[in-house]
Amino acid sequence: MQKTQFLFVGTYTAGESKGIYVYKKDPATGQFLHVSTAEGLSNPSFLVIAPDQRHVYAVSESGKNRTGSVYAFSFNTASGRLTLLNQQDGVGNGPCHINMDKAGKFAITGNYAGGSISVMPIQPDGTVGTAAQTLIHNGSSIVASRQKAPHVHSINFSPDGKQVFVPDLGIDKIMVYDFNAAHAIAPLRAAATPFVSVEPGGGPRHFTFSPNGRFAYVVHEISGKVTAFRYENGALRPLQTISGAPAEYTGSNFSSADIHVSPDGKHLYMSNRGDLNNISIFSIHPETGMLQLLGHQASGGKHPRNFMIDPSGNYLLAANQNGNNIVIFKRDAATGLLSPTGQEIQVPNPVCLKMLTLE
Repeated sequence: MQKTQFLFVGTYTAGESKGIYVYKKDPATGQFLHVSTAEGLSNPSFLVIAPDQRHVYAVSESGKNRTGSVYAFSFNTASGRLTLLNQQDGVGNGPCHINMDKAGKFAITGNYAGGSISVMPIQPDGTVGTAAQTLIHNGSSIVASRQKAPHVHSINFSPDGKQVFVPDLGIDKIMVYDFNAAHAIAPLRAAATPFVSVEPGGGPRHFTFSPNGRFAYVVHEISGKVTAFRYENGALRPLQTISGAPAEYTGSNFSSADIHVSPDGKHLYMSNRGDLNNISIFSIHPETGMLQLLGHQASGGKHPRNFMIDPSGNYLLAANQNGNNIVIFKRDAATGLLSPTGQEIQVPNPVCLKMLTLE
């Protein structure tokens, strides 16, 4: 029996975008067909699908000096439509990322402009409540134009759901918190090792674990590098920091963004914006977790901010924010290399891709 797959696309709405776009995959052709758009939203940039597969949450990413919001939606799997349940204001400035615990009890936002984390309870009806906990980072780093203050960039749960890892671009640290959903007022607290420092001037952004949970990786927005870690006993141990740029690259307009490991754990991918507009492809050593740069694939558009690998591991979807398109690539499981399928989805200012697979 064919599985039903929906693709949700978060966007910036300052241009032609109307909100969150929902597509359904045609199992016969592999094409993604537009089924609905949740309109009347302000910059619903980053999304998370709730564990119950019936709710979706999105940050409303506001500017530098404005507090943001979180939108809560119910999702009808029959019609493919999102229905707004509520909008919770008072999130920290510039929320750019959102994630949820495995039980779906809390939504946690990373607030870039505010350098903070907001933890919000999910009510029984699926609405999002007022922030139960706010944590504010402190510090700076060496790139004066980008690192005068903290800039939280993503929220990432450990494989067992008991820890949260928070890359902060502004302070060149990955902050580490223990998570306990039973603590309704303050589910996050600093871990025994409260942070891991990375190479100064890197600007850590997005973060991911290998499928086996033994290794973790963070992409550095400013330097265009990726750091590999071993993860054991609740702690990250740095293994390697390696550039994702082509060997012949001599430019300076290099802004890396997203990072994902293939479902088989054999390859890692990172997106690069600026004047590269490509996807770096690495192999992962199965025993050590170390990376080797294999090559690059042009993203098929401008500013590949976000991308995803489908659950089968056979396809990679690259969202080109300034190209107004999502380009679909075939992934060679043996080599890790990508090849264009010729299929594109035209959508204004795509920022975040999330896929829901129903059995």
